[in-house]
Amino acid sequence: MLSAELNARLTQTGKDAPAGKMMRHYWQPAALVDELDGPRPVTPVRLLGEDLVLFRGEDGRLGLIGKHCPHRGVDLCFGRLEDGGLRCPFHGWLFDHEGKCLEQPAEPDGSRMHEQISHTAYPVVERGGMIWAYMGEGDPPPFPAFDCFEAPDTHVFAFKGFVECNWLQALEVGIDPAHASFLHRFLQDEDPADSYGKQFRATSAGADKPMTQILREYPRPEIQVEETAYGLRLTSLRDLDNQGMHVRVTNQVFPHGITIPMSPEMTITQWHVPVDDENCYWYAAFTSFTEPVDKAKMRAQRLELYEVPGYRPKINKANNYGFSPDEQRSETYLGMGLDINVHDQWAVESPGPVQDRTREHLGKSDIGIIAYRRLLRRAIDAAVAGGDMPALAADDPLRGPAAFDTITEQEGWQEEWKSRELARRDRSGWAKSPW
Repeated sequence: MLSAELNARLTQTGKDAPAGKMMRHYWQPAALVDELDGPRPVTPVRLLGEDLVLFRGEDGRLGLIGKHCPHRGVDLCFGRLEDGGLRCPFHGWLFDHEGKCLEQPAEPDGSRMHEQISHTAYPVVERGGMIWAYMGEGDPPPFPAFDCFEAPDTHVFAFKGFVECNWLQALEVGIDPAHASFLHRFLQDEDPADSYGKQFRATSAGADKPMTQILREYPRPEIQVEETAYGLRLTSLRDLDNQGMHVRVTNQVFPHGITIPMSPEMTITQWHVPVDDENCYWYAAFTSFTEPVDKAKMRAQRLELYEVPGYRPKINKANNYGFSPDEQRSETYLGMGLDINVHDQWAVESPGPVQDRTREHLGKSDIGIIAYRRLLRRAIDAAVAGGDMPALAADDPLRGPAAFDTITEQEGWQEEWKSRELARRDRSGWAKSPW
C-alpha cells in the first residue's frame, strides 16, 4: 500500500508537481510523424498537462508552441502556415518554430513590441516515426541509441492509442510479467503462421508450441529484476518440466517506457505518456531485426481498433470493452476479444482515472512494480533536489535494451539467451550490442 500523499507524488505530472519536474528532464513523444501528413501539417498536442500546437513550417522545420496566442488567447491550431511560421488569424501575429513573435501587423509602423513577446516553445526532433519534445530547462539530454532509433526507417512502424487513466497504472501493466498468463490467456490458440503484428501469438525462439500455450500452462514465473543504465531489466523464467526453460526478457525504460519481445524477430518499445493526470497515450515503435516492417498491414490491423484523429479505441468502457460471457467460457479467459490492447485497456482503466494505491496489496510477483516505484521515488527526489537523474548518461550512449522470448536448457540460460540476442543483432546488419 501507498499513502495518499505518496500516490499523488508519483502520479501528478503538472509543471509544478514533483513528478512533473522529473518528467521534464526527459524527451517525451508528442505526436506521430503521420499526424503531420497532408496539405496542412498542424495538430493540437496536450502533453504533461500543457496545451500546445505542433506544426511543420513552409521551410520544413518543426515547431511546438503554446496553443493559445499570447495576444488575446485564441487557438493557434487554426493558424495559417505562412511567411516562415504560424500566423494567428485574429490579428496576424506571426510566430516562428522557437516561439518568437516575428510580426504584429496591426501595430503602428516601427513598433518593436513583437521583440518583447516570447511565446512558450519546446525543442522537437523526429525519431522512430515519432516527434519528440523536450519540455525541461536548459539543453536537452542526448537521445538514447535504442534499436527503434537506430534501425532504418523501413524497419520501424510507430502507432499510438489513447488511454483514459493516469500514466503510472498504464505503465505498470508492462512491467508485470505474471499477468500475461491470465489476462491474455487464450483457451484456443491461433496458428502462429498468422501471428504477424499480433503480440504473444508467435512461437518463442526454439519452441514448438505457441507462446500463448506456454503462458497458459505455466502461470507461475520466477521473476528477476536488475537495475540497468536505462532503467530495469526483468527476466521471467518458466521451468517447462523436462522440456527446457522459457526465458522472457523485458525492460522498463525510464521514465515511462517498456521494451518487450513481440516475436523472435521483432520488439516493441512503448511509452506511456501523460496527457494530464487522468489520461495518457501509449506510443509504440515496432522494430524488425530481419525484413522491413509491413507498415500497411500493421496500420490496417490497428485502425480496426482505433479511430483517427485522436487514436481513441473503438472498443472501450462505453461498450464494456466488447465483453462476451460466451467468449469467456470458450475462447479467452477475459472474454474481451483477441487483441491484448483491449485487455490492457480494461485492466488499467477499470481501477479509475487514478488508482487508489492505499488499498492495494502487492505480492512477490509484483517485484518489478516494487523496484520501479523505488527508482521513480529516487528520480523524483533528485529532480526536486537538483541531483543526478536516472538514464541520462551523456558520456556512455544507452544501447538496446535487449528483449527476447526463447526456450533454453534449464542450466546456462543466462548465456544462451544473450548469445541468441547477439546472433539476431548480427543478422540485422544494423543493431549494435546492448552490453
